Amino acid sequence: MTEQANNGAAQGEQNPQFSLQRIYVRDLSFEAPKSPEIFRQEWAPSVAMDLNTRQKALDGDFFEVVLTLSVTVKTGEETAFIAEVQQAGIFLIKGLDPASMSHTLGAFCPNILFPYARETLDSLVVRGSFPALMLAPVNFDALYAQELQRMQQAQAGEVATAH
Repeated sequence: MTEQANNGAAQGEQNPQFSLQRIYVRDLSFEAPKSPEIFRQEWAPSVAMDLNTRQKALDGDFFEVVLTLSVTVKTGEETAFIAEVQQAGIFLIKGLDPASMSHTLGAFCPNILFPYARETLDSLVVRGSFPALMLAPVNFDALYAQELQRMQQAQAGEVATAH
């Protein structure tokens, strides 16, 4: 009985834990280089979006994940505005194997941060007197899988050239 209790305690230490500690804006910028002239032109926007994630280990089992969304909107050849947000979160994550930890930091956490970043960008753009962007959801799991595949192919290419 004592042996079972000890095993249970040891296993309890290995139970995965995930907890969101804080969500915050790390950096925010907005530029409308052709204002006010751009407001007098016909509104025919083209939207280009770049996104990036990065993570950093903090003290203990805490991690900062930063999702950067950069949006450039043009009408014709003119840049209407450029908006960027770095939406960040602090997460407590422990008890995960390396593959699960990588997926959690690379896909799961950005999925949590994206709606906050999207809302921040929409609010910023509206304050600049432009229509809200209403960005479509992003499948971070698919992006993560593509990045893993790209890295595996790059490693296979390096191994092939080394022989």
